[in-house]
Amino acid sequence: MSSTGPTPPHVVVVGAGMVAHRFVESLLSRTDEPWRVTVIGEEQRHPYDRVGLTSFFAGASADDLALDEGPLSDERVRFLRGVAVTRIERERAEVVTDRGERIAYDRLVLATGSYAARLAVDGYDHDGCFVYRTLDDVEALGRFVKRRSAELGRRLVGTVIGGGLLGLEAAGALQGLDVDCTVVQSSDRLMSAQLDLPAGDALRRLIEQRGIGVRTSAITTRLDADRSGQVVGLEFRDGSWERTDVVVFTVGVRPRDELARTAGLAVDPRGGVVIDAGCDTSDPAILAIGEVASFEGQCVGLVAPGYAMAEVAAARLLGLEASFAGFDASTKLKLSGVDVASFGDAFAETPGALDVVYADPIAGVYKKLVVSDDAKTLLGGILVGDASAYGSLRPLVGGALGGDPVAYLLPSDGVAAPTGDLPDEALVCSCNSVTAGGIRSAVHDEGCTDVKGIKACTKAGAACGSCVGMITKLLGSELAKTGAALSTALCEHFAMSRRQLFDAVRVSGLSTFSAVIDRFGTGRGCDICKPVLASILSTLTGRHVLDGENATLQDTNDHVMANMQKDGSYSVVPRIPGGEITPEGLVVIGQVAQDFGLYTKITGGQRIDMFGARLEQLPEIWKRLVDAGFESGHAYGKSLRTVKSCVGSTWCRYGVQDSVGMAVQLELRYRGLRSPHKIKLGVSGCARECAEARGKDVGVIATEAGWNMYVGGNGGFTPRHAVLLAEGLDDAGLLQAIDRFLMYYVFTADRLQRTAPWFEDLEGGIDELRRVIFDDSLGICADLDAAMARHLDNYEDEWKATLDDPEKLRRFASFVNAPTTPDPSLAYTVERGQARPATAEEREDGRVLIAGTTLEVRR
Repeated sequence: MSSTGPTPPHVVVVGAGMVAHRFVESLLSRTDEPWRVTVIGEEQRHPYDRVGLTSFFAGASADDLALDEGPLSDERVRFLRGVAVTRIERERAEVVTDRGERIAYDRLVLATGSYAARLAVDGYDHDGCFVYRTLDDVEALGRFVKRRSAELGRRLVGTVIGGGLLGLEAAGALQGLDVDCTVVQSSDRLMSAQLDLPAGDALRRLIEQRGIGVRTSAITTRLDADRSGQVVGLEFRDGSWERTDVVVFTVGVRPRDELARTAGLAVDPRGGVVIDAGCDTSDPAILAIGEVASFEGQCVGLVAPGYAMAEVAAARLLGLEASFAGFDASTKLKLSGVDVASFGDAFAETPGALDVVYADPIAGVYKKLVVSDDAKTLLGGILVGDASAYGSLRPLVGGALGGDPVAYLLPSDGVAAPTGDLPDEALVCSCNSVTAGGIRSAVHDEGCTDVKGIKACTKAGAACGSCVGMITKLLGSELAKTGAALSTALCEHFAMSRRQLFDAVRVSGLSTFSAVIDRFGTGRGCDICKPVLASILSTLTGRHVLDGENATLQDTNDHVMANMQKDGSYSVVPRIPGGEITPEGLVVIGQVAQDFGLYTKITGGQRIDMFGARLEQLPEIWKRLVDAGFESGHAYGKSLRTVKSCVGSTWCRYGVQDSVGMAVQLELRYRGLRSPHKIKLGVSGCARECAEARGKDVGVIATEAGWNMYVGGNGGFTPRHAVLLAEGLDDAGLLQAIDRFLMYYVFTADRLQRTAPWFEDLEGGIDELRRVIFDDSLGICADLDAAMARHLDNYEDEWKATLDDPEKLRRFASFVNAPTTPDPSLAYTVERGQARPATAEEREDGRVLIAGTTLEVRR
């Protein structure tokens, strides 16, 4: 429709989810003309990131998940939240809301999405049964678990019915709520829509290793409840029965096409509003986008196709040429520690297709590439246990593979990069439908010179982030063609990379920030270069982080040697090497937490975290802990965090080495070692891998022949499995190898680069790393050994050193004139029976709880 004429055209969008948000953003960003847009959403919320829903259980708030407010705050947009459209009157070109308002439209866009399906079984509406679809759903689930576990006085047992992508994410969320969880799948494998049977078996092992139960080929027939209507168990078709306290249904979604049906629009027999390639429905004035739209008989519950439809619909309304090319069903599981991806023709349905498979059941790795009959064209693939090649492979689907398929699967040196340039039409970012050509255009036509600029210009990498590695490679390649290079400058004050700056400081012997910036930089520094120099100087000089002028370089957490929480309070985490602690130590921690009203939690690294401490309380808490033999756990620093271990041969009947003893030795050896990013180690006493060592920066697994050492695995946004570096090491050989690996990483990694991407960038991969560490191919082993020896000689507990220095203690006061007065903006209530910061609403009520005592809040 043309936008010319006396009356600006009016577009009404029914639905206010991610796809509707993208449509409005796309439409308004393409034109300055006075379009009028009305967005009507049922939820009492601004549009939010439903893809990141599981992060809600990892501490993300509703505000954290909210999408950019810009598009809906545009003066051309009217946003009605908490309003439902009850019918469409096509003959009058109006929609009618549940408030009785009639809203006329020139064009109508249906973005009503889908709803979570439930099984047609008796008892699905019992108390304790949930779906996993919206923020309201997950908030209700969290409230229920909290209430029910308090009522029963025990840990709950939960069941997720449906073992697809969403089901596994829901299981992870339940586990995060401290619920024992089992996934029930009706088919013979998990993620049956994306994975073949061998891949499903590999995934099952990975899920079970996380402590989540899996039951496949199980059909639920009934949910039983107690007299109060609370669900207590499930019955299956084979007659078996299992106890449960909470059930989450993740058995698929159904398009919300009821408005379209009652309005007489064409609807697919299997559901969904029928659209053509222009996203037009059977009514030329109405379009449909996202999960409610059925294209070529198919509705897909993925955000990337919805975004593509939104872009097409916006372009067509503006009179531009655009068409929806179909669904990209590539998927990647978002569950920490479980690496799974599926893309393209994963089931080899193309005539003549060949499978190239690599499987390592012991490591839990299964990789399959589907190629054409001449093995030159990539058609699809499945990656389980190690999906690090996903970003490189997915853009190649439908094009030349550029090398031997086997090279992409073997774990010899991490990810095998494509040997040729990606074609312009190769899709790099599926979330935002950005091609390699689009990124090249951003470099050459828009002048983008860094990844941040690419994100702002094209939105590539701005959603899930899995394509950022490929974007970086493309950017570097295109800049090289222009004669430029991808800048490695640390910031505007230092033209050097972190690695170059580390070498410069090491060689020059400079020991203060002012001396370093005078010689190698410009200006006064910033919040990028200052913490980097603080880390470098700490490694090279061994001085306390708060000594002299270097104290001003630290970031918020290092500055007070505690982690600041979102409410302004701090957490205190004493070191517990290897998770080994005496009863007396437990009593001290419990008494400290009780005396200071702190919330306590066992961390994933076998330590006890205490939350809710005020700034002025930190020294007093530290003193109590230090006097009892504890020291700083460096939970605040870019340094060694923990060394996780199983019980090993000390207690376990399968253990073949003393994993606890080795974990304690490693943690005491590397405590306080400052590094480009936080580092974690793990030691497993046998191949059963109970310490999850292969998910750590350094993983150690015991065998009858000695220790096997793995490197380059860690978490973060793109989890990686570690790669085997050496086998059968004795204790001394293991310590020397870890010493050299860590110091080589500290010497050469970029700012905030974790070991996994650092290791992937090493030229020569794992073979070259072996030559550096064991054969001294670079002639630096003596330097690495000496650096570690200096670290060991210079180590001191930062908490104790601060307590012994009155000058350092002066930093720990809320107010200069009243150092022991609490911050009046902080208030505490009870979280699962423990103190926690009060919410704004609770503070507004004027009463909070601190350590179980009701107090008035002064205002």
